[in-house]
Amino acid sequence: MSAELVKAAIAAAEYAYAPYSNFHVGAALLLDDGSIVTGSNFENASYGMTLCAETVAIAKASSDGKLRAIRAIAVAGGADGKVAASADPITPCGRCRQIIKEVADLTQIDLPVHCAHADGFETYTLSQLLPHGFGPASLR
Repeated sequence: MSAELVKAAIAAAEYAYAPYSNFHVGAALLLDDGSIVTGSNFENASYGMTLCAETVAIAKASSDGKLRAIRAIAVAGGADGKVAASADPITPCGRCRQIIKEVADLTQIDLPVHCAHADGFETYTLSQLLPHGFGPASLR
């Protein structure tokens, strides 16, 4: 299922709106019923308004009432629209790691994050990507 999720992220990156960076990113979420939710990055001339692919996918799942159903995530991206062409895995940015942390805390799962690269993908847990993360428990 991990390879299928990565393929869905690669396909989602084709829909990226990235006229400024030309760095296309796609994300795919595996839900507990086996369905997949995707998202792609959406840039804005006011750069701070840009939406990352992971954030778009998670917001879609949330708006469908599926936030607590997320079981895994895949991310794929690349410069000049060449998705998964890099020898190094494409990992979520810091902001997205924090958003994924919120989901991980809700689901109580150390979510696997499959990160695409030219030869396939690497899998990390969220706690590997964001050790000592700030979450809801930090507010108590």
